[in-house]
Amino acid sequence: MEFRLLGTVSVETLTGPLPLGPAKRRSLLAALLLSANTPVSMARLTDSLWDDAPPLHARGVIQGHVSRLRALLVGADAGAYGVELVTLGDAYLLRLSESLLDTHRFEELLLLAREQRDPADSVLMLKEALSLWQGPALTGVFAAPPLQAAAHSLEESRLATVEQLAYAYGALGEHSRAAAVLRTEAAAHPMRESLAAALMTALYRAGRQSEALDWFHRTRRLLAEELGIDPGHELADAYALILRGDPGPERAAEPDRTAGGAGGTNRTAGTDRTDEAHHAPARTDHAVRTNRAGGPGLAGGPGRAAVASPPHAPTAPALALSAGEPRPADLLPRAPRGFQGRAAELAALGRAAAGEAPVCLVTGPAGVGKTALALHWAHRNAAAFPDGRLFADLRGFSDTGEPAPVEVLREFLLALGVAPRRVPESVSAAAALFRSLTDRRRLLVVLDNARGSASVRPLLPGGADCVTLVTSRNRLEGLIASDAARPVPVDVLEPQDGTALLAGVLGEERVLAEPMAARRLAELCGGLPLALRVTAARLAGRPRWTLAGLADELADERSRLTYLDVDDTGVPAALRLTAQQLSPDAVHQFTRLGHHPGSHFDPYTAAALAGTNPVTAAAALERLATAHLVTETAPGRWILHDLVRLYARGLDPASADEALRNVLDHYIATALAAADTAEPGGEPCFVVPEDFRAPAAVRDFADRATAMRWLAAERDDLALAAVAARTAGLHDRAWRIILLQWPQVVWRVRDNWSPLLELALGSARAEKDPYAESRVLNLLGWVLTEEGRTSEAIALLERSPGLARQAGDRLGEATALVNLAVVQAEDGGLDAALEDCARAVDLAREEGDAHTEMLALQHLARMQLTANRPQDALDSARAALDLGPEQEEEARRVLLLTVGGEARLALGDEEAGIRMLDLAAAEAERTGYDQGAVRALEALLRVTARAEYRRRYEEAVGRLAVDDD
Repeated sequence: MEFRLLGTVSVETLTGPLPLGPAKRRSLLAALLLSANTPVSMARLTDSLWDDAPPLHARGVIQGHVSRLRALLVGADAGAYGVELVTLGDAYLLRLSESLLDTHRFEELLLLAREQRDPADSVLMLKEALSLWQGPALTGVFAAPPLQAAAHSLEESRLATVEQLAYAYGALGEHSRAAAVLRTEAAAHPMRESLAAALMTALYRAGRQSEALDWFHRTRRLLAEELGIDPGHELADAYALILRGDPGPERAAEPDRTAGGAGGTNRTAGTDRTDEAHHAPARTDHAVRTNRAGGPGLAGGPGRAAVASPPHAPTAPALALSAGEPRPADLLPRAPRGFQGRAAELAALGRAAAGEAPVCLVTGPAGVGKTALALHWAHRNAAAFPDGRLFADLRGFSDTGEPAPVEVLREFLLALGVAPRRVPESVSAAAALFRSLTDRRRLLVVLDNARGSASVRPLLPGGADCVTLVTSRNRLEGLIASDAARPVPVDVLEPQDGTALLAGVLGEERVLAEPMAARRLAELCGGLPLALRVTAARLAGRPRWTLAGLADELADERSRLTYLDVDDTGVPAALRLTAQQLSPDAVHQFTRLGHHPGSHFDPYTAAALAGTNPVTAAAALERLATAHLVTETAPGRWILHDLVRLYARGLDPASADEALRNVLDHYIATALAAADTAEPGGEPCFVVPEDFRAPAAVRDFADRATAMRWLAAERDDLALAAVAARTAGLHDRAWRIILLQWPQVVWRVRDNWSPLLELALGSARAEKDPYAESRVLNLLGWVLTEEGRTSEAIALLERSPGLARQAGDRLGEATALVNLAVVQAEDGGLDAALEDCARAVDLAREEGDAHTEMLALQHLARMQLTANRPQDALDSARAALDLGPEQEEEARRVLLLTVGGEARLALGDEEAGIRMLDLAAAEAERTGYDQGAVRALEALLRVTARAEYRRRYEEAVGRLAVDDD
């Protein structure tokens, strides 16, 4: 809660300003605030609300406004701030802490500014004081004489502060800034000679002599025309200084600028001129300095330019410091117990702290052990900070809310020996004093649990030998940019360190008795130290429990988070405090990510889960990554920690079905685009389901390589999505997601695809969809054939053509006949295979589908070659190659070139055969089709012993072996 008089009279609360109502009520509040904590009589209030004879019912009007104002304050929970409006006989008293009143803070900053030895500190405090002004003082009140007089006095104080700020800039040699500060006010108050004189001096010292002289003549003419008077001493002296070309002292003594004063040479109509030159009496200002021993002392700092105080203002006492032998301040909590591992992070922290005035930023997700790392390092390196160690919990992710920076600074200043009554009440003033006290010190400051960069900056010490450790769940990139903070990211523990942490709490005997169970517990906790400590706490309090038993309980995802919750220190509590700081759109994205069936996601996947678009999703993911709720493993690729995923899933369980459907349809749409790009001439495997929900945007694949990389990278997640679809009864999505991976299946046919295709077959049969079953049988039968499981392949493929005919799928029937023919040929039924393949060619031609025709011709050519019909094989291969552009279906082109080369060899044209086989091998190697390269090079080695072919063959076989591993 804040009371404002410097601008519109108002009462600011966390939910916004109180509705004070009419001007009379604001006038009443202003009169009470101007005499805060002092009874204000009914007569004085009456004078403040009426400028002539008050009405007969004036007392009742005032009582009504008091009653309404009291109700407003009570409704805003003013009592929690110590604010109370009480009745004392025939008077009213507004009781409040003066720190809640902007005029009080303004005066405190002015007092502290006068005490500073460093003009830069004075500038900082004066600017902070002026920033409290939100417009003319007492705006919105009734213009009664007492309030008008008060507003005039406050305005005089503001103008005096502007002049002080200009003098401080002048002491720093920043005369252009001084002129800029003064020009606006001089234009607004053209009769105020002190402003004009100060502006002239600033312009002159900034090298702008002509502007300074012009301002003098403008002011002189105005005084003559409006008041009929000549310039006073101050204005005339400034003019004479400029004419003489005298640089003068770096700064002159300031005129009287006491709060509420007339401003020295300020004159208005009807006022006698009483200007006089003021000469500041000699005085010794004191500045706070620091000792290496750890306590602040009093001395004039060398090389500091003093900012003179107004000569008639009372000299403020120097800061009173605690008596006794100075001792290093130490606010550091005890060292964490059971600390394990983190050798790399400790070393990184040591390197980060080695620079000049470093700010070390320890970041990571909730529960990862950031505070423990910072405190362990701080205690281990205590000798490096003989002047003290300060610590503050900034509670950036706490239910209790963040402490005000001035509260933290107050604790720091008290620890450094500043007397309580001399601790400034404004953030800027307290921060300036803190920087001054820490100058030339070797001090450690630990700022734990920071939410944002802004909460950290006022708390940074000033000494070049000071080190600041900041821990945060956010990345605080602003602090990196503004203060060169050096990030030290903290990740989860490795399994061996997690096991050691358990042993540190439970004892080595208990862990050594069940080493495998201990490692399993560490893995189920995801390496998160907080989860491990909660697990250890449960086991420590139950000596009869076995580690294996608790591991079995944690293995159940439905109850895992429950077992990792102890009072208010468990994993769910820590994650809740992080999540509650998020914006609504980030929370929405976070809850939907919990329903993701896969292990990772990109902006397109995240957008599908949340029902948004990739741009919105990417922005939300960035905010989640900043809060360490998601981790970016590669550009545009994020993951969730297992425990974070379980927590996110529990935030909005009702959205699970919608999120799953959305992400399944996203995968279908994206895989369709990938398959179309990878094999552009291919027939779509299917039509989309009737209730298909098209995503807001689908990834665009630039070329075949990009599409194939996506299919390879997403293979595991596509499989997880298909399993999730089948579990949810969405069989129509399950078989489609699997079948759409056919370009990758063809490319890596021996890469254990059969289990996934069997799952697709189960979903197709569950749907009782002959079209789907036929399509899946085709691909599965071909894979089984390549794996050498011929009898199983025949049993499946014999059913496929009939299912395709039943569904009216003529192209599916053609593909089924080709696959069946391949198995028949390998099983010795070459004649039947040739017949089925020829039938497939006819069906494809009738449908006008070149892709399927090419497929049938490729296999027909191979079978014709096997049947010792090389010319027919060559003709079939040529016909296939003539059907489409060369970039189409590169694997098939390699196979056609190979069979064509072998046919030419069989026809006795060895030179042409070797040329075609060499071309086939080169294209296979270029496109990464290692199986095709092996086949072509095997054929070459049967007719030539060239070392190059042998080397290339062995390299291709080696690549296949690596892929199989």
